[in-house]
Formats: sequence, structure tokens, C-alpha cells
Amino acid sequence: MIAEMPNHERPRERLLGKGADSLKDDELLAILLRTGTRGRSVLDLARDVLKAFDDDLTRLAGASVTELCRVRGIGRAKAVELHAAFGLARRLAERQAGDRPLLRGPAEVADLLRERFRDAKQEEFLLLLLDAKHYLLRPPERITIGLLDRSQVHAREVFRVAIRESCARIVLAHNHPSGDPTPSAEDIACTRDLVAAGKLIGIEVMDHVVLGRKTLARLKDYLSFREERLI
Repeated sequence: MIAEMPNHERPRERLLGKGADSLKDDELLAILLRTGTRGRSVLDLARDVLKAFDDDLTRLAGASVTELCRVRGIGRAKAVELHAAFGLARRLAERQAGDRPLLRGPAEVADLLRERFRDAKQEEFLLLLLDAKHYLLRPPERITIGLLDRSQVHAREVFRVAIRESCARIVLAHNHPSGDPTPSAEDIACTRDLVAAGKLIGIEVMDHVVLGRKTLARLKDYLSFREERLI
């Protein structure tokens, strides 16, 4: 039972001390539920609720009040509170998505980064973190400056950020100050190393976009590894 736990182990106290990110799904849900049922702690009830929806937060968040009430120990009041909490979270996510670029392909990536790279004198290698719907999660993160070098770009550094932000996929990008976006052999080798590492941990490297400049012979100022079938 929660009452029998030491104070520092109780979900509410842990949230106050360490923040929501330190809690598991069942612990966060227990805080929303507030109380358990006779003979069942609120943590037990939270686990029952998760189990009823196959431990799938997306399914739980989309459940109706009626569906929530089918879980033993969840009455109408608790169901309404859960439904309202998930509804508020969904509304926040929608508003945040509206403020974040949607990057469905290399053209959108190039549009996002073109101004940043316009007068650059050195190569800059960037990491773009995307959610499941291809929205940018945060501003592009610089990995290195200077020529792309496999010895300087470590998969653990790239994917450490991706894992921390719980992103679904990543896009790599860098510029060629020369204006020619054609990737070097080192660019290709480095990218393929990262693609292989991403497959091992379940994070897709969606593309690597290299920005240069347009010419009369080159109608686009960027090159996509995915479009060129380099990955």
C-alpha cells in the first residue's frame, strides 16, 4: 500500500523531489487516480488500468469515459478526471505541433536550414529530432563543425540526444560552403554508420540532407541521401 511506503518512495513525493520524468507510467497514473479501492492500492489500480489497455498509453489516452469505467475500480468520477487529463494533454500537443515545422521530406529540411547556412564558411553537421508525425521536436542540434569526419561523429553522441528526447526518427543535415552538395566518400561512410546504429536501437535515420547552392546546371540547392538511394 502507498501509506506503507517510505515518504521518499511515494509517487507524489518523488514527483515533487525529482520531477515527472523520474516516474514510471503507473506512478504518474496513480497520482491522477489519487486513491485505490478496498484492499488495492492506488498503484495496483493504476497498473490494472494500464493492463486493460495493453500497457499502451495511446490507447488509454483515446479511451472514452465508458471504456474507462469498464476497468474494475474506476468509477465515473475517476474516468471523467482521466479523460479530461488526457484531453488537455492532447490539446497541448496539438498547439505545440502547430508551432513546430513539419519535415516530411528533404525540401522542408532545406527550407528550414537555408538561412542558417547562407553565409557559412565552415561545414556544420546538424541533428534534427522528429516525432512520429514528422514534426521537429526542438531546434536543430549541432554535432560538429568542420569537415565531416567519422572519427569525430560518434553514434553514441548522436543517439544519446535522440533517446533522451524520445524521438521517433532523426534527420541528419550539413552544408557544403563550396556550393556543391555532392557528398564525399567520408560523408557517405559516416551516414551509413549512423543508419546502421539507428537500426540497432530502433531509431530511423530518415535522411541526410546536404545543402549547397543552385547553379544553372543544378536546379536544387540540396541533395537528399534518401532520394539518391545512398542510404
